Amino acid sequence: MGRLDGKVALVTGAGSGIGKLSAKLFSSEGASVVVSDIVDDAGEGTVSEIRDAGGDAAYVHADVSKGAEAAAMVRFAVDTYGGLSVMMNNAGIFHPQDDSVTNTDEDVWDKTIAINLKGVFLGCKYGVPAMLESGGGSIVNVASFVAIMGAATPQIAYTASKGGVLAMTREIAVEFARRGIRANSICPGPIETPLLQELLAEPARRQRRLVHIPMGRFGQAQEIANAALFLASDESSLMTGAALVVDGGITAAYVTPE
Repeated sequence: MGRLDGKVALVTGAGSGIGKLSAKLFSSEGASVVVSDIVDDAGEGTVSEIRDAGGDAAYVHADVSKGAEAAAMVRFAVDTYGGLSVMMNNAGIFHPQDDSVTNTDEDVWDKTIAINLKGVFLGCKYGVPAMLESGGGSIVNVASFVAIMGAATPQIAYTASKGGVLAMTREIAVEFARRGIRANSICPGPIETPLLQELLAEPARRQRRLVHIPMGRFGQAQEIANAALFLASDESSLMTGAALVVDGGITAAYVTPE
């Protein structure tokens, strides 16, 4: 028996990375999965992989920063599978020109907030009513360890957006706790992705990042997907309003380990 048997899960930004692996894992645990992304080929690719593995999935294009598209995304899930029980707001960006508060342009700030924070707001705005009609469910919002502690490298828009996700998740959790909806956040540390590998191709630069991680390694996207599955499932039934930190110990460390 799967941990998500009979549940309908919607995962945003599921064309790649954490979202893709979460969607595949949710399916392997019995959920019907709606894959949402802005890159159609990538999203449809995730659906194909799920179906090839014997799962049930469908793709919907959605720019999560636009209300009409977020609403349509949730409607698609309900129309396709009859309800909504897991909402994973994962879609997000890290703008290459995100910098210090004194150097970051307004358009960089606006775009980052629109996707990373407003996008989560819209996912919850339209997802919560669908969950209430379905008898309850679990919201999993992807934040970051920089929502808890300041980033060593200036990235003001990203940090602010993820901090907002934590605060918003707590408020939603409190409001709907007695109506059958749980809302929690995941705070990943640095995750080994093709982009990170490219940015840290120089060994010395990579080591400067690794020295801050007590475990001495970057995380894998699958490890974040595993955390998402726990929060999505009934195994976390007493958890709501929590920030689940999955960061190799970064936020626990006061001094840099030798």
